Amino acid sequence: MRLAVYQCASSPLDVAGNLRRLEATALRAAEQGADLLVCPEMFLTGYNIGAEAVSRLAEPCDGPSAQVIARIAQAAGVAILYGYPERAGAGLVYNAVQLIDAQGQRLGNYRKTHLYGELDHSLFSRGEALDTALIEWQGWHLGLLICYDVEFPENTRRLALAGADLVLVPTANMLPYDFVATTTVRARAYENQFYLAYGNYCAAEGDITYCGLSSVSSPDGTPLAQAGRDEELLLADLDRRVVEQARQQTPYLQDRRPELYGALTAADRSQR
Repeated sequence: MRLAVYQCASSPLDVAGNLRRLEATALRAAEQGADLLVCPEMFLTGYNIGAEAVSRLAEPCDGPSAQVIARIAQAAGVAILYGYPERAGAGLVYNAVQLIDAQGQRLGNYRKTHLYGELDHSLFSRGEALDTALIEWQGWHLGLLICYDVEFPENTRRLALAGADLVLVPTANMLPYDFVATTTVRARAYENQFYLAYGNYCAAEGDITYCGLSSVSSPDGTPLAQAGRDEELLLADLDRRVVEQARQQTPYLQDRRPELYGALTAADRSQR
C-alpha cells in the first residue's frame, strides 16, 4: 500500500479554499500511486481560529464538506483522512477526523479524546468513546488518533491489542515540541510494532508556529519518510508482512503481563 501524508500551512477559515486544495492534493497523490492520503488536524477550517469560528464552521460528519470530500476521493481514486470540527448533539463540537474511501463511502469518524492545553479546552468537547474497534480497509486494520492522543502510550497500546497494523495521526504540533515528531511517534511505532503516520502543519497560524516534521514510521521505529519544515507531500510504501515479522521477532504484545498494570487504568489514584 502506498501512503501519502500532506504537510501544509494552515489556511484558516477558508473551507472552500481548503476543499480546492484538498482536491488538487488528492489528484497529485493519486498520480503518484497513493492509495490513502492523510491531512492534518482541523485541516478543513484551520486549528487556531477561536471558539466563535469553530462553532460557526462546525459540521456534522455527513455534512456538506463531507459530501464534497466524498466526491473528491471518488474522482481521484484515493481514500482521504481529514480533520474538521464536528458538530454533534446538544450543541457539542468535537475535534474530529474522518476517513472516506476511494468509493466515497464514510468508513470511520474519531473524536480527539485528550485535549491539549487552554486552546483545545476552549474550543472542543472531549471525545468519550474509547472504542477500540478498528477500521477495516483493503486488508489493513487502521487505528485513528489525533495529535496529543499519541503522547499517551495507553492509547497506542490499546489499538495494537485490538489488532492495528497502521495508526494514522493527524496533528497540529507546534514549536517547541519537535521531540514528539522526532522521538515519541517513532517510539510508539516501535513499542507496538505497527506503522504510524503523523501528518502535521508547517509555518505559522496566528501566534502558533507549527514544527512540520511529518513522518511515516515503520514497525521498527525507523522513518520511512520524513518531512522538513516546509510544505511537502510524503510518500511511503507499506507492507503488512513487515508488521507480522516485527511481532514475531520481538513479541512485546505476547510477552505483556497485564496483571501487573492495573494501576495504569485506575481512575482513582489511591488504587496505585
